[in-house]
Amino acid sequence: MVAAQRIAIAAPVLSPAETTNVLECLTTNWISSKGRFINEFEKGFAAKVGAKHAMAVTSGTTALHVALAALGVGPGDEVILPTFTMIACANVIKQLGAKPVLVDSEPITWNLDPAQVRARLTPKTKAVMPVHIYGHPVQMDELREVLAPRNIPTLEDGAEAHGAEYKGKPVGSLATLSAFSFYANKIITTGEGGMVTTNDDALANAVLSLRDQGYDLSRRKWLIHDRIGYNYRLTNLQAAVGLGQLQRMDEFVAHHRKVAALYNSLLSHVPGITLPPEQPWAKNVYWMYTILVDAAAFGMSKDDLMSKLGEQGIDTRSAFLPIHRQQIYEQEFRGQSYPVADRLANQGVNLPSGNNTTEDEVRRVAAVITSLARK
Repeated sequence: MVAAQRIAIAAPVLSPAETTNVLECLTTNWISSKGRFINEFEKGFAAKVGAKHAMAVTSGTTALHVALAALGVGPGDEVILPTFTMIACANVIKQLGAKPVLVDSEPITWNLDPAQVRARLTPKTKAVMPVHIYGHPVQMDELREVLAPRNIPTLEDGAEAHGAEYKGKPVGSLATLSAFSFYANKIITTGEGGMVTTNDDALANAVLSLRDQGYDLSRRKWLIHDRIGYNYRLTNLQAAVGLGQLQRMDEFVAHHRKVAALYNSLLSHVPGITLPPEQPWAKNVYWMYTILVDAAAFGMSKDDLMSKLGEQGIDTRSAFLPIHRQQIYEQEFRGQSYPVADRLANQGVNLPSGNNTTEDEVRRVAAVITSLARK
């Protein structure tokens, strides 16, 4: 009997448009950080997310880094962020000499809790970083209400939320600055890459300068620099891939939502399984379809379920390990309590849900999970 094909957690889906664009780069020699695809990708992405400006960079991490730098974050400052997120969010704060200040998640949306943000504000708070976890938007109005009296800027991390919407408005236009990732497992990809979006002209110019070694935009003279900057420029080759992907972004978002709807229908009756959230005011893009596994009700732990799925040729991934439990940060945050984030980490499993995930694969994954549940 032929073994069933392994089901990947996620993989990019590329089309002839990406190939045609990349070949144009190669045949015209426009392979570095200049070329028409950079401009077209930036303009197209800005239009897609409803932002005035979009600036392409080398990764989602560098997008966060350069955006915080544009806000003037530095030594002595504090930046508030959720502990339940990828470690890069904290790392970029530390790299600028600032202090990450953690808050717990809401139990419903799994995003940072605005009420806890209020409790962590100090005179040193320079910015707040709402992260749209797994593609579900943060409650931005509640967060704005908390921050408005002190006019504290926000940097939304939309790395997992291409195409997501909050009250009908797209992620990428909801904050002072927004950062996106185009890593290979994201809804659209450039292999490695990122984007910063904003409606603020001055911040856009700061990002443009900082991503290019602190180039002095006001003088527009070659090799004149007025600040310490970075080399965070995306290549025309990567933008060529990104432009092809951008043309299919709506299709990919619809696919993720279709996959999620099918999982929901197949797993909603399984005891001990909590399905991912979607509030009435949100459009969740389900970047990673993530379930919570209650060991007592389901009959086995999250880790045991992942092991059993692996034996059946089904790839999975644990939910994020919170920042306060990361080895490099656990001493800094020792004694602090984040029970919701801990529960999400202890119970959370990412199931296959990429652009390449098929209906048959979803049904196979769900069937295995259902068969393992406590009878």
